[in-house]
Amino acid sequence: MEDQTYKKIEVVGSSSQSLEEAISNALHSAGETLRNLDWFEVTEIRGAVDDQGAPIYQVGVKIGFEVER
Repeated sequence: MEDQTYKKIEVVGSSSQSLEEAISNALHSAGETLRNLDWFEVTEIRGAVDDQGAPIYQVGVKIGFEVER
C-alpha cells in the first residue's frame, strides 16, 4: 500500500435553505479548484439574519484532499 499525503484547507459555506446545503456549497466551491477531495469536518456553525428576518446559515468546513505526487 502506498503512503499518502494530505493537505487541508478551511472554507465557509453559506445557504439560505439549510446547514446541509451550506456544507454542500462549501464542498462544491472547493471542488471547482481542487482535486482529490477526500474528507470534511464541520468546525463551526453560525448564522445571520437577512433584511426580511430570514436566516442565513453559515458553516466552517475543513476539507482534506490528497496531494498529487
